[in-house]
Amino acid sequence: MSRDELLEELSRSILELDSQKTLAYARKALDLGFDPFEVIDRGLSKGMKEMGERFARGDVYIPHLVLAADIMNESLKILKPKLQTKERERTVSKVLIGTVHGDIHDLGKNLVATMLTASGFNVVDLGRDVPTTIIIEKAKEYKPDIIGLSALMTTTMLEQRKVIDSLKDAGLRNNVKVLVGGAPVSSEWAREIGSDGYAENALEAVKIAKLIILK
Repeated sequence: MSRDELLEELSRSILELDSQKTLAYARKALDLGFDPFEVIDRGLSKGMKEMGERFARGDVYIPHLVLAADIMNESLKILKPKLQTKERERTVSKVLIGTVHGDIHDLGKNLVATMLTASGFNVVDLGRDVPTTIIIEKAKEYKPDIIGLSALMTTTMLEQRKVIDSLKDAGLRNNVKVLVGGAPVSSEWAREIGSDGYAENALEAVKIAKLIILK
């Protein structure tokens, strides 16, 4: 099997939701000395991108997307030691992401984190129901390029504004881009609270993240 064929099979295994094949191909690629970022870009990411596009077309549903993300996350665990070595050799944009305080929903946030990782971002996932004070504390610690804030309820959307205001109070706002999303969130709301971008879904989040990092 050639290099291109192996990466194509890795991509296809994600679409087939075949975790055993995906993990086996990921291990084989590393054993053959593939660059882990290439394994992500041309294998895992390609498969996840196609799965996301199928979801957008209505060809697959949320359970398929979640399972694909879980399989990818397991594969990333295999790649992580090599990724950490390579990250020291190249500049990687860092994203701090979490679901805001009072909101326990994390499906969308998890998918965004997975897709960002697949696209080469170094993602620090704070989880769900994250207090604003913790987000500010971690922003100081990790010095991210982007902070992603998810809110899945209208009652927690205000927390997104609170985080942005707290970043200003802490003197951090000028050094970080803020990307917001979630079911009740809109581009109008994103502009109102002074964020740098809004994403409706995981694929859009990756596109916007790449755009705002260049601004």
